[in-house]
Amino acid sequence: MDKRATRRRSALAGLAAAALVAGAFAATATAGTGVAAPPGPPHLPKGTQFYVDPDGGAARQAETWRQEGRTADAELMDAMAAHAQAIWFTTPGADRVRDDVRRVVRAAKAQGRVPVLVAYFVPYRDCSQWSAGGAKSEQEYKEWIDAFAQGIGDEKAVVVVEPDGLALLTSEPWCTIGPDEELVPERYREINHAVDALKRGKHTRVYLDAGHSAWQALDDYDAGYGEPRQQSGIVNRLLRGGVTRADGFALNTSNYRSTDELVRYGTRVSKCIQARAEGATHCPSEAELDAMPVYKPGMTHFVLDTSRNGRGPYTPGPGETDWCNPPGRGLGARPTADTGIPLVDAFLWVKRPGESDGECQGGPAAGRWWPEQALELAKLASPPLR
Repeated sequence: MDKRATRRRSALAGLAAAALVAGAFAATATAGTGVAAPPGPPHLPKGTQFYVDPDGGAARQAETWRQEGRTADAELMDAMAAHAQAIWFTTPGADRVRDDVRRVVRAAKAQGRVPVLVAYFVPYRDCSQWSAGGAKSEQEYKEWIDAFAQGIGDEKAVVVVEPDGLALLTSEPWCTIGPDEELVPERYREINHAVDALKRGKHTRVYLDAGHSAWQALDDYDAGYGEPRQQSGIVNRLLRGGVTRADGFALNTSNYRSTDELVRYGTRVSKCIQARAEGATHCPSEAELDAMPVYKPGMTHFVLDTSRNGRGPYTPGPGETDWCNPPGRGLGARPTADTGIPLVDAFLWVKRPGESDGECQGGPAAGRWWPEQALELAKLASPPLR
């Protein structure tokens, strides 16, 4: 997937910075204890090891550069390739996706690791623009996602469901696909079906993609206007998409927002979901959300894509974008389920670093391997790769 920012993780060093963020959320005390109680165990146990694809773009590039005598660059690609990256499933065919998912799940089991899988086939994905494609109908999608779930069976897997599927509805003002009154309810039915199909697996952990911290507002209400803005808030979209039956939500897929910003935003989202579960009609203010303790066992957890956020977001100049192949970015915190942050189940490399966002700012077509960008991400990694 290859994103937009209006629209669109060794490990110990990365977690040191994360621990500073965690402290901000552990400061609120519960009565009589002096410390905040945890919000319940993570859905991914500490110590979980994620599947490393032995034949990814970085591994192949390392071999090419080694043969060319570019030893230092090859070593950087080797270091990148040693970290787990998600496997994306984007193409038609129920039988094909079942077989492809099963192959990855078996390979991960042979490693003694857990695969991170991305389901990206919802109709009208990306408003059929940079990453155009997906199922042709609701029924085709349901059959595809059922087969995806069958490919996992009762083995262990983490699934990020439909990047942009909720943050980028066909009701967005600039999205011309319609008629909206038919397609938005269809999108919610498709995401709900995906949750239910995938959660039939005994060990499948499901996270609904929720965009990122500089995209959708928390709520359908805007304090500046005092009126509800239909379907604008990500909390409402997550609730309508079935997040309470999933394991949580995912943030920053294919984007560059900083980890501390994402933790703040995701924690607010989780607190608002909790407030809604307790009867609130809309989110409390950000200040009120920040003052609320992180302590309830049922609070919604989330995962973060840190594959390219080591340097944070890019400030674009004239004619540039901050979401499509921005220059000067670096790998972020390494993939781990030991985040040290109460609600964050994992840092993941969901977007495969080195794959282009699209034909912009010097990049090849969306999803194509771009060695120059891969090398830059590795050189500018924060924390450093080696």
